[in-house]
Amino acid sequence: MTQAPLLRQITDYANRADPYPLYAELRRTPVFQEEDGGPFVISTYWDIQSLLHDPRISSDAANLTARGDGQLTEQEETALPPSFLRLDPPEHDRLRRMTSRPFGPPHSPRRVHDMRGELDGIVSDLIAGFGDTDRIDVVDQFSYPFPVTVICRLLGVPREDEARFHSWADTIAAGLDPVPGDDPTERNRVTHEARTQLGMYLAGLVEERRKAPGDDMLSELVTSHGPDGPMTTMEVLSTAALLLIAGHETTVNLITNGMLTLLRHPEALQRLRDDPLLAVNIVEELLRYEPPVQLVPQRTCIADIEVRGVTIPKGSSIWLVLAAGNRDPERFEDPERFDPDRKDIQHLGFGSGIHSCFGAPLARLEAQLALTELARRLDNPRLVEDPPPYRQNAVLRGPRHLNITFDGLRPR
Repeated sequence: MTQAPLLRQITDYANRADPYPLYAELRRTPVFQEEDGGPFVISTYWDIQSLLHDPRISSDAANLTARGDGQLTEQEETALPPSFLRLDPPEHDRLRRMTSRPFGPPHSPRRVHDMRGELDGIVSDLIAGFGDTDRIDVVDQFSYPFPVTVICRLLGVPREDEARFHSWADTIAAGLDPVPGDDPTERNRVTHEARTQLGMYLAGLVEERRKAPGDDMLSELVTSHGPDGPMTTMEVLSTAALLLIAGHETTVNLITNGMLTLLRHPEALQRLRDDPLLAVNIVEELLRYEPPVQLVPQRTCIADIEVRGVTIPKGSSIWLVLAAGNRDPERFEDPERFDPDRKDIQHLGFGSGIHSCFGAPLARLEAQLALTELARRLDNPRLVEDPPPYRQNAVLRGPRHLNITFDGLRPR
């Protein structure tokens, strides 16, 4: 790398609008480390796929002994224990199994499917909320409120409390995506206060569900007594926070990146309008072409690992650049082309291995419904600016705003 240090380039706002030339350059050195140290950066598909399944790679930050400059870390402190996303087996497996019982197969195979009607209603209400205007911000008016409303319904947040829940989510999301020039101390204080208030609210909701369970996921987490036993209150709170933050932020970006890509490819937008069944292929190709999660920075070697002849020492930090692997020409034919008809889309958009995205089925359904209805209802939608302003976050990539104009709304 002959320009600024690689880690600075990856996290630099200037590369958020189009990081893919940088990723292509990065793949020329598949196992990369700055001369002065820092994390090892892996950028090719097969190497990333292999390491995501390698038990010598840990998600527990306690195993990191050689952090190095540039390491991306959690931006908020919390009194909650780590979610299973940040744990290794066997604790990871126990908590993930317990969370899976009320969320999906084999114990609750219809949980996501049975939400389809409710999701349709939320999408329709949001589009109706556009009113008579001919210009909207897709992020603020649609792709942001949609998934947080879904999570409220999934967890069982009462309708009258959803506005408060949205407000806390807004503040926490802003902490993940700092604005240049903001006072970091004040931002951290506001974010910490929002997380504290959210935690206290969820704790109260947990106690209510213990006394009077409903048919929501939070009730099932609280009352379930499977072979792994019950979750502790703190584990329930940590899991609920994970569903809110991880599930919400990725889906916002998936929907927004999807709409931006369709507006840049009007023939695909028209095809989706004519054939809603195409949404399944389009969302899978979007997860390859413009994944919401660009890289996984918090992995650590718990033993020496050799990758392409390079020994990565025990205790080293590893960055897995999923978005670079998704456009690896050694894996995908013509990888820089957005192709809704692509037959082989074994992407890394949801990761892989034991930490593959827990909420993938719900995120897929949300994106399919959202993009299909936007394509169908918006008459002649057009971008106001291209590229739009992007978020600062190097891990979760997506536009901060996506302003579009259109000629009107088609009837439902």
